Amino acid sequence: MSTTLHTVNRSPFEHGALASCLARARPGSAVLLIEDGVLGALAGSPHADRLAAAAAGGVEVFALGPDLDASGIEAGRLAGCIEVVDYAGFVALACRFAKTATWT
Repeated sequence: MSTTLHTVNRSPFEHGALASCLARARPGSAVLLIEDGVLGALAGSPHADRLAAAAAGGVEVFALGPDLDASGIEAGRLAGCIEVVDYAGFVALACRFAKTATWT
């Protein structure tokens, strides 16, 4: 079982939760962007670059599809390192990881 699932629900454009999360996420863990946190998944943003660096270092990066839809973010606008999950995927991630950390 992997280590920690980190969930981020705040916009990285207004809050430092994503930056703090990425500073602490370790290889074998995952970051799931939910609610306003999905704004960090936009391709070309400095946040996307940080997410890509985390992914290259062994951190899995996900975004919740319904929240992307609610934010008007289409799949073609996502950073390449982002895997989209639905609610069932969110539950599967929560079951897969030994711990969950919420960054708000």
